[in-house]
Amino acid sequence: MPQAILLKDVEQLGEAGTVVDVSKGYLRNFLVPRKLAQPATKGSIEAAKQRQAAADRAVSEAAERAQETAALLNKTVLTLTHQAGEDGRLFGSVTAQDLADAIRDARGVRVDKRKVRLDEPIKTVGTRLVEVELADGVVATVKTMVVEQK
Repeated sequence: MPQAILLKDVEQLGEAGTVVDVSKGYLRNFLVPRKLAQPATKGSIEAAKQRQAAADRAVSEAAERAQETAALLNKTVLTLTHQAGEDGRLFGSVTAQDLADAIRDARGVRVDKRKVRLDEPIKTVGTRLVEVELADGVVATVKTMVVEQK
């Protein structure tokens, strides 16, 4: 049986980059025309290993950058001014988008508003700890102070 290197994830065979044994006809008639795999030769196996190593390096570097950004954001204190009534209730609210914009302005870090963990918009003056997810498993806590606009 010939060997093939998967270029994309194939449901019955495995993930991209793995070397699998397949029949000649399956490789020639199905996998290669759909660009799902290529025949495994010594050169192509080495190239696949290099691609996998580069992908692993990129993932580890991204995780390291996320950790550094989390450390920076953990030290950050955001102060947001908003119009409020005499009882401390805001006219409007502070949303996840407002917090993402404030983080970008304060530290230059782009954060998706969907990654800001805010159960409901902030509607009162005060101090809160808001969690921001930067990557899988990397969460930063940003101290947010909402003050009344004078």
